Amino acid sequence: MYVRDAKNRDEAWLLDHIEEMGLDERSFRSRDYVIAVEEGSNTRAGFGRLRVHKTDDGDFVELTGIGVLESWRGQGVGAHVVERLVEEAGDQEFEAVYCFTPTATYLEQFGFEQLDDDAVPDPLADRLDQVRIDEGDAATPLRLDREEFTMPEHFRERFKAASADGGAAEPEVHETAEDFGIDPDEATYKYDTGG
Repeated sequence: MYVRDAKNRDEAWLLDHIEEMGLDERSFRSRDYVIAVEEGSNTRAGFGRLRVHKTDDGDFVELTGIGVLESWRGQGVGAHVVERLVEEAGDQEFEAVYCFTPTATYLEQFGFEQLDDDAVPDPLADRLDQVRIDEGDAATPLRLDREEFTMPEHFRERFKAASADGGAAEPEVHETAEDFGIDPDEATYKYDTGG
């Protein structure tokens, strides 16, 4: 698995999955996204967006639109998407990264900290309001000092072995007579010899 910048050819795939997952597609530009890809099959597993807000009070950057396809969840794909987005924020010389999400505890494991509403920079207050309209009042403002980003080791290990089936083999099924409503102590069988 690896995470790369989205390409123009990814646009239709991104839009389909953003809509399917009910994620924010405002001001969509495929070049703002990164995509997690399985190396061997080139299968796309997850994505996320770094959205820059240019304001009169300076520029701010937000992580948004992070999604992982269901068959790839729980394998560190989202964590590596977040990591790549934070790296790109650093490449663009942002010291702080913001996110507004109802799943704050997920991002807190990487070093994001919850903010009180009044600590959100004024230029981003409208964005927070919009996210709450879209996702409900549970959307929490978060901030990460980019240098404080940490990747828990278990996400790295999961990501190395990630696969579309979740890395788990199908459990073997052992059926019994009881599964079919048969009482084995009372049942008689067609070829029962009585002995």
